[in-house]
Amino acid sequence: MGRRRVSYFYDRDVGAYTYGYGHLMKPHRIQMTHELVVAYDLLDKMTVMRPPRATAEQMTAFHSDEYINFLSRVQPDTPSITNPQLVQFLGFPDDNPPFDGVFEYHTISSGGSLAAAEAITSGASDIAINWAGGLHHAKKSEASGFCFINDINLCILELLRFHTRVLYVDIDCHHGDGVEEAFLNTDRVMTCSFHKSGNFFPGTGTTNDTGKGKGRGYSVNVPLHDGLSDESFKHIFEPVCAKILEVFRPSVVVLQCGADSLSGDRLGCFNLSMQGHANCVQYFRDSHIPLILLGGGGYTIKNVARTWSYETACAVGMEETMGQELPWHDHFECYGPRFRLEVAKSNAEDENLIDGYLEWTRRITLERLSKLPHAPSVGMHEVPSQSVAEHIGFVFPEEDDKDDVDRRFYGTSIPWFFS
Repeated sequence: MGRRRVSYFYDRDVGAYTYGYGHLMKPHRIQMTHELVVAYDLLDKMTVMRPPRATAEQMTAFHSDEYINFLSRVQPDTPSITNPQLVQFLGFPDDNPPFDGVFEYHTISSGGSLAAAEAITSGASDIAINWAGGLHHAKKSEASGFCFINDINLCILELLRFHTRVLYVDIDCHHGDGVEEAFLNTDRVMTCSFHKSGNFFPGTGTTNDTGKGKGRGYSVNVPLHDGLSDESFKHIFEPVCAKILEVFRPSVVVLQCGADSLSGDRLGCFNLSMQGHANCVQYFRDSHIPLILLGGGGYTIKNVARTWSYETACAVGMEETMGQELPWHDHFECYGPRFRLEVAKSNAEDENLIDGYLEWTRRITLERLSKLPHAPSVGMHEVPSQSVAEHIGFVFPEEDDKDDVDRRFYGTSIPWFFS
């Protein structure tokens, strides 16, 4: 296998944000992942970049103007009594708190995913990585499940400007509802989510949820039970993805690598080892289709960092050279008492093997995929060489004519999205 050209996007400020004391989502895990990537000498195997931060205009490619305007203004001490938009836009504020720097944090996560899309569409990279991305629950005008801005949807929309068909695969323990909902009616994006079944947030993604209208059949949901093992996951993941590649023939794959499907996660209930999780990355790497790797959930942060650093090594084909003894780095003490590059499985029972559930789910999913008539096509037009702003006649006001709102959202120059 030839060495893949890999772009790796990281902003050193990402670990400085916090959802608040006691909250399960820890942006610091991205910094911990990066430190392990550095400690294992993986950076020189990739093109490493600090991505431009996403602008408000870029975010409105998917999100509503009102929602983005709200996020850019909200403060941690805003009382819900005087601002009813807190409930309207944040849903459950305990899950989605208006923490200090909430908008700036999501400009980082979204900027990395947009930059990853650019790296792929420009032909500069075969694989692009943004571990700060993968926030798959956010809706058009509402935060959900710790996710405020859906960087995945922004990434896919950018890819659709150049690619006829985009495959989105989600291995987070939670259903990728925000992405499925956004592309529910199109056959140009196939979404495939492997997630916890039943009464588990967000409570969507049954096998009967297959899309609507023109997109019927292009939403694939594989709900799985507690205790999912490496063997069971591989038994269903590889045949389903192989069939998707056969019938859908995507020109690019976006893989959301949510790490709450790992054994021992504080919110998840699967029993995957680090290698079982990374098998998904290896599978698509070896398919030689352009690939974007994004983060997602993951709440036992030392296991998140272990796994995403290992999957970074998988992207560059160096996983076999990584020593099991963790190298010394700033967060070395966090990995005790074993200090090893591993996420061990527990002795939990694999409930997917009870009453033939795994085989039934595998069979029904493959049967439905077999009924798709062909890979959908679309008439692609040349992307204009001029900026999008110029092409649609959008003119930014001269600096002297800008009011405070103009300066806040447009700055002093045209955002890189329009260049």
